[in-house]
Amino acid sequence: MKLRLLFQMVFLPVMYYSQSIPADSTSLVVSTPDTIAEKTASSIDEVVISGTMKPVRRLDSPIPVEVYSPAFFRKNPTPNIFDALQNVNGVRPQLNCNICSTGDIHINGLEGPYTMVLIDGMPMVSSLGTVYGLTGIPNSLVERIEIVKGPASSLYGSEAVGGIINIITKKAENAPTFSADVMSTTWSEHNIDLGFRMKAGKGISVLTGVNYYSSNETTDNNKDQFTDVPLQNRISVFQKWDFRRPENRLFSVAARYLYEDRWGGDVRWNRSYRGGNEIYGESIYTNRGELFGAYQLPVRESMNLGFSFVNHDQDSRYGTLSYIANQKVAFGQLAWDRLFGKHDLLAGAAVRYTYYDDNTPATVNQSNTNQPEKVLLPGVFIQDEIKLNSSHSVLAGLRYDYNQSHGSILTPRFAYKWAPNEENILRFNAGTGFRVVNLFTEDHAALTGSRDILILTGLKPEQSYNANLNYTKKIYQESGTFINLEATAFYTYFTNRIVPDYETDFNKIIYDNLKGHAVSRGLSLNADLNHSSGVKLILGATLMDNTLTENDVRKHQLLTENFTGTWAISYRIRNSNLLLDYTGNVYSPMHLPLLGALDPRKPRSPWWSIQNMQITYDGLKKWEIYAGIKNLLNWTPNRGNPFLIARSHDPFDQNVVFDPSGQAVATPENPYALTFDPTYVYAPNQGIRGFLGVRFKLD
Repeated sequence: MKLRLLFQMVFLPVMYYSQSIPADSTSLVVSTPDTIAEKTASSIDEVVISGTMKPVRRLDSPIPVEVYSPAFFRKNPTPNIFDALQNVNGVRPQLNCNICSTGDIHINGLEGPYTMVLIDGMPMVSSLGTVYGLTGIPNSLVERIEIVKGPASSLYGSEAVGGIINIITKKAENAPTFSADVMSTTWSEHNIDLGFRMKAGKGISVLTGVNYYSSNETTDNNKDQFTDVPLQNRISVFQKWDFRRPENRLFSVAARYLYEDRWGGDVRWNRSYRGGNEIYGESIYTNRGELFGAYQLPVRESMNLGFSFVNHDQDSRYGTLSYIANQKVAFGQLAWDRLFGKHDLLAGAAVRYTYYDDNTPATVNQSNTNQPEKVLLPGVFIQDEIKLNSSHSVLAGLRYDYNQSHGSILTPRFAYKWAPNEENILRFNAGTGFRVVNLFTEDHAALTGSRDILILTGLKPEQSYNANLNYTKKIYQESGTFINLEATAFYTYFTNRIVPDYETDFNKIIYDNLKGHAVSRGLSLNADLNHSSGVKLILGATLMDNTLTENDVRKHQLLTENFTGTWAISYRIRNSNLLLDYTGNVYSPMHLPLLGALDPRKPRSPWWSIQNMQITYDGLKKWEIYAGIKNLLNWTPNRGNPFLIARSHDPFDQNVVFDPSGQAVATPENPYALTFDPTYVYAPNQGIRGFLGVRFKLD
């Protein structure tokens, strides 16, 4: 569990429009409607919603949107969406704890609080649920994942400063009658993913998904007497109801329940030690319920109502420290869409109510009594997309939010698209973004006792100014080979950036607004090649620079690489039913948080890479069998380091000597003046492992 500062999303407007894309039509689509891993005539008409909050063909969208289908993620099968994103260019799942393996999603180097995750366009995976919300979505129900890189606060709120990940679930009537995906690894991980479709009456289709994951073998390959990965039992049940209505109006309701029990720590730990000071363990119980849907009003105008409700209960123990929290979030939005000649108008209003309570000082008032946080967040927005002619279009938008602590917030947006033909598309986007702070303690480093949280001043909202330029080139060859090339230059300038300071006091995490500015800039390249020989290549590279400047001193952001590369190479062996997939990623060094000048661990990570190989046999009717090896290089972050978890033999700091200011003192027993700390982590601890799985689909 990661006890960290969570940032309250002010306004999360997006409607889910039910549009279907065949699940097997593409492995990867980048930005435009016909940049597809398989060249198909239908691809030009495929629809995205994340760029403009309404369904548009990718070719027509002024906002670049990347789309990933289940076929892409099957190249490297994983038990959850969090791990699946490791092969998306510019997107990195970041682990934040060596013990419980919690993490967040970085887009173009920006930390997890800057990434918004939606399910069917609804803000289901945010705030308290961000830490574990991506690890229980049944993969069998995912139709596609849309990713918008770069700020989008003018549509999606404060958590959309870095980008958007929108998980679109299948429409019930398009799903198979029954599907199953069962996989096990040599690390005793077992994952079962089931999907069912049925009719519940005239015009009513019901889709049910069940995911179960377990990992119950204690592994300690790095010999620090702590688990290399947490042990977990997780079950997630999802059900979606689609109703057929007159004039094909939309009505869809979905619900999901997630329960997870995970623990990591001393290999001798069992439940009898939970919350005690004898054997250290981090034990987290999560209960989460979600309800969300969309309804098109029965009026002549195009008006859509979106709604969601989330209840998240968490009971966590980190050694002797406990974190018990409940969060309820209710959200509703009404959006109106109307064509006026060359103008495509979108306008709407939304309201979000958040209730939060925990057992920490975050919900204690000045009278030292418990006072749960209750926030009502209204907002309105308007957007106009103008098609100037067949080649040129512009989009202008403005959004107004009212926050009870910070008052009024305006966020404008502008986009321009030039498409002289379908083979060349140029897009320019600019606007502002914001992130509004609402502190409640969710920072693992504080809970473990290794560091205390210190807030120097009343934190002010962050403000960002951004621009990006995107160019897409498609090449069709008579031989049948198809090539898609894409380049994106991005730049974001931050004021009032909220920065955790790990280095001023090695026993604290000090949060304050940066007295200066921060910059995120870079260049991203994607290449998608489908050769007539049967070879398919998906290549990506991102070169970025994320810096903080204060008092004229410029430094790089912690835990942020300057270069990342991804690849997926597939080859279908001719005259056989065998498909080979080779996937991987590579990362450049990044600055890591140390505990002092004497800390012997490396201050920077090395270059590192996770690579995977898979072979799939699909010659059986309705069946697929797949097997492979994950982490071929057997890379783990303990290489070259004397240890990863500081003082794992003394997790309660019983033998640490402190000076009057609270700093650890070097002693013969503790020559490096360290305290217990599990936050030195940048890569997964799992080494090489084999996997075997089978898929079944009944249409």
